[in-house]
Amino acid sequence: MPYKEFKVEKLYYPIGEVAEMFEVSTSLIRYWEKEFDILKPRKNRKGNRLFTKVDIENLKLIFHLVKEKGYTLDGAKAKLKGEKDSVQNNQKIIESLQNIRNFLVQVKDDL
Repeated sequence: MPYKEFKVEKLYYPIGEVAEMFEVSTSLIRYWEKEFDILKPRKNRKGNRLFTKVDIENLKLIFHLVKEKGYTLDGAKAKLKGEKDSVQNNQKIIESLQNIRNFLVQVKDDL
């Protein structure tokens, strides 16, 4: 039976990698952690922040509302408190559409 290669995903991501994912500074990530209750990264003995997949999904929501939609921090907090499920669904739809678009662009370039 041939060996199947699985995509290895980390359980925890350091703040530097998370900042690179979103192309923002680490200080902005720390600031959002203070402002939004849904962000609860774990800290190791040294005090370094370790983000889980759930934390990164929550950061995606915050990033989408604040940076892409232009919400203020208070507006984003209110939106996440009242309509978190709809925001998550909208974010998933947007990601799916972006993946489809990227695939179609790749197919077009290959032709």
